[in-house]
Amino acid sequence: MGIVLDMNIRRIWAIAANVFRGVLRERVIYIVGLYTIVFVLAVLFLNEVSVGTEGKISLDVGLAGMALLGLAVAAFEGGNLVRKEIEKKTALVLLAKPMSRAEFIVGKHLGLSAVLMVLIALMTVIFLTIMNWRQIDYGFGSMVTASFYIGLELSLMSAAAVLFGVLTSSLMATVLTFTAYFMGHLSHNLLTLSDKIEADSVKNIAKGIYYIFPDLSRLDLKSQAVYGLLPEPGVLAANAGYGAVYVVLLLAIATWLFSFREF
Repeated sequence: MGIVLDMNIRRIWAIAANVFRGVLRERVIYIVGLYTIVFVLAVLFLNEVSVGTEGKISLDVGLAGMALLGLAVAAFEGGNLVRKEIEKKTALVLLAKPMSRAEFIVGKHLGLSAVLMVLIALMTVIFLTIMNWRQIDYGFGSMVTASFYIGLELSLMSAAAVLFGVLTSSLMATVLTFTAYFMGHLSHNLLTLSDKIEADSVKNIAKGIYYIFPDLSRLDLKSQAVYGLLPEPGVLAANAGYGAVYVVLLLAIATWLFSFREF
C-alpha cells in the first residue's frame, strides 16, 4: 500500500511539475513586471493627489492589484488546463498510462496553485520594497498574512477554473471563473440582505447563492491588513480550513464529471 501511495504521489507530482513549467513558459512571470510598473506609477500618482491618505490607499491598491492579476492568471490558465489536453488528445495518452483521472485533475490544480503562490510571493516582495522606498508605514505580519490568504483564495479559484474547464470551453470557463469570484465576494452581503427581505422566494434565492458560491470574504483580509489588523488565530485557521474544504469539493466534482468524458 505504501508503494502504491508513493507511486500515486509521484504521478501527481509529475503532472504538477509539468504544469508549473508549462505555465511559466507562457510568460506569466511578466505579470510581476506589469505589477511593478503599474504599482509604482499608482503610488507616485497617489502621492500627488491624496495628501495625508496616500499610505493607506497605496496599501489597498497594492493588495488589490495582487489579487486581480492573480485572478487573471487563475481564470485564463485554469480554464485552459484540462480543455487543452482534451482538444489536443494528449489527455488520452496520459490516462492510457497507469494514471487515474483524479491524479490528473489534482496534479493540474497543484501545478497551477504553485505558480500562483510564486507570483504572489514575488509581488509581495515588490510590494513591501516599494512601501519601504516610499516610507509608508505598514504592519509586516498583517501584510504577509493577507498576501498568503490571497494565494489561498486564488488556489480556490483555480480549482473552480479547472472544474469549469472540464464542463465547457476555455473562454466560457474563464468567464465563469470571474463570475464565481465576484459572486463569492458578494455572497456574504446577499446573506445579510436576505434577512431584510420579506418575500420568501427572493430570500431563498439569496440564501441559495450564498450556499452555492464560496464565501470569499473569509479569505479577504485586505481591508483589515491595511490598518494592521487581523482576525484571531482560531478564526484564521477556520477560514483557511473553509477554503481547503471548498478546494477539495470542487476538485472532487471536477474529477467526477471528468470520469464521464470520452476521448
